[in-house]
Amino acid sequence: MYRSRNLKSAVASEGVRLHREASQHYPVEVFGDHGFCAGHSTRVYAMAGPHMHSQVEFNLVCSGSMTYWFDGRELTVGAGSLVLFWGMIPHQVTSCVEPTEFVVIYAPMSLFIELPELGPLRDAIFRGAMIGAGSVRSFEADIFHKWRKDLMSGERRLEQIVRDELTARVRRIDVDGWRDLRELATYSPERENSSADHDRAMRVEMMARYINEHALEPISADDVARAARLHPNYAMALFKRAVGLTIKQSIIRHRLDTAQSMLIASDVSISEIAFDCGFGSISSFYAAFEKRFGGSPQQFRKSIRKHQAEMAERS
Repeated sequence: MYRSRNLKSAVASEGVRLHREASQHYPVEVFGDHGFCAGHSTRVYAMAGPHMHSQVEFNLVCSGSMTYWFDGRELTVGAGSLVLFWGMIPHQVTSCVEPTEFVVIYAPMSLFIELPELGPLRDAIFRGAMIGAGSVRSFEADIFHKWRKDLMSGERRLEQIVRDELTARVRRIDVDGWRDLRELATYSPERENSSADHDRAMRVEMMARYINEHALEPISADDVARAARLHPNYAMALFKRAVGLTIKQSIIRHRLDTAQSMLIASDVSISEIAFDCGFGSISSFYAAFEKRFGGSPQQFRKSIRKHQAEMAERS
């Protein structure tokens, strides 16, 4: 299902192009404005060169096999495999068996920032792992094709459904088991800028972790940069490039998600929720909530209570 080799030996035996090292600047692609989206093609083709993007990329290989250049290694992924990795690690499809079919889903890094319970899995993704799911079921191809169709429809409601279902699938990977497929190969020391890639990934992880642990406190972008031992301007640029959100947007998103959970699960007043979740005023909370969820906190709580009452009556 998976096969990996050191890139140096591959060059000698099969003529795979060895990319330029520390002087190489890989292009950063923008897919779906850094949000949820799907690959337009289900056919696999060799890429002209490595690239990067801010999302976590999910590849479900439906048939054939494809070979990735990833983090200085050559890795072959076969039919029935589900892999995921952070797109900020330079990567390239170098070859494939003709024809090879796959489904590609791009998920914003914010999905993983909001799932601290994933622990080692989330940390491995931040640190540049290519994750191979330990268990892939035969019906998953149909599910991934459905997700692709839903995301390409452009309907926000369907996008939210895909987000919820994909989040559940990530949690299942965490429970069922996974491995870092880079472990199947020997590290290639010739890839000099690999350490720089990993340092940047680690810095983003430090910032994301700090936001997750302190977002409800009165923190600023400067505080987040300090936690990663970076200059604020560089930290903000690095975080935006890697996650697709600014540091401020990520802090507000975490606060809003916490507030939404409190609206669902408690009877705490809306004003208390606003201040408990780190908002400096009621008006700023209302503005951010309506922008994110398309309605006021009262409207959201009312709709939840109505839904809960209807479910209680049916049971």
